[in-house]
Amino acid sequence: MVELIIGGVRSGKSALAQARAVQSGRNVAYVATASAQDVEMERRIAHHRSRRPAQWDCIEEPLHLAAALRRAARPDRCLLVDCLTLWLSNLFIAGGAAQQADAGKPIDCPLLSGEVSALIEALPALPGIVILVSNEVGSGVVPVNAQARAFSDEHGRLNQRVAAVATRVTLTVAGLPLELKAPEN
Repeated sequence: MVELIIGGVRSGKSALAQARAVQSGRNVAYVATASAQDVEMERRIAHHRSRRPAQWDCIEEPLHLAAALRRAARPDRCLLVDCLTLWLSNLFIAGGAAQQADAGKPIDCPLLSGEVSALIEALPALPGIVILVSNEVGSGVVPVNAQARAFSDEHGRLNQRVAAVATRVTLTVAGLPLELKAPEN
């Protein structure tokens, strides 16, 4: 089963994902996509670490998420990916898409498109449970600069593609879950 939990910043999506992972009754592996590039991000990572159970495995993978999930997935395991937004940001920068957007060029980033396609292809075939956390970036204003607009566009497309292959999609707002897509019984 694949679940996508989306929501705005501090909407409760990570807490909900962690609760669902615990409720699964399976061994949990937390797949962290963040990279500590500055002090503020180090604090965010430390906050997330402090909130999750110590017995959970932790897999750090900032770029090659599909490959990491294929290696880690097992029928008796729940993989919690937190989060797709930071993963996409890592790809956006590492693959040169950010520089292309700043230069006013269309995004042509083989790293980004290849990794996103690999994830979409891998998700339905993975054994066990996979819970993915992602920000909902489409509810705000259109960003003022080209790089932010290009990232928002790519992120919206990523969320749509993941939601299409997910069994369950949940939107969190003010700590409250709203089921957008539920598993068929």
